[in-house]
Amino acid sequence: MKDFSKTNLLFTALVVFFLTQKSFSQEAKVAVSQDPKFEQLLNEKRKINSSITINDRYKIQIFNGDSENSRKTLMDFKKENKNLDATIVFSTPAYKVWVGNFKTRIEAEKNLELLKKKFPNAFLIKPNK
Repeated sequence: MKDFSKTNLLFTALVVFFLTQKSFSQEAKVAVSQDPKFEQLLNEKRKINSSITINDRYKIQIFNGDSENSRKTLMDFKKENKNLDATIVFSTPAYKVWVGNFKTRIEAEKNLELLKKKFPNAFLIKPNK
């Protein structure tokens, strides 16, 4: 019985050895064609992500609601305030419009008082990680 098991084991080992010796690898060259607009889109995404960075700075939230109204609020804000950054941030389930990137709370509060004339629901935030 031991001889039969040893013979089976030896036969199996030889079959596996020969099968692995006969295997061939494939060589292929892959060429990727990329739409030039893709790189432009990536650059836009990088620019947007850099403006949303969360750090130790203060921001003012002027809107919280649906997508369409947040875009409208952002466009209205940018028309009247060319000197302040503004962006839309999505935080489930609402879209928020954040304004500014203020180093100090005093600077942010001064701008908040000015913005409350046009956006009465505006308030000061300090986003954290």
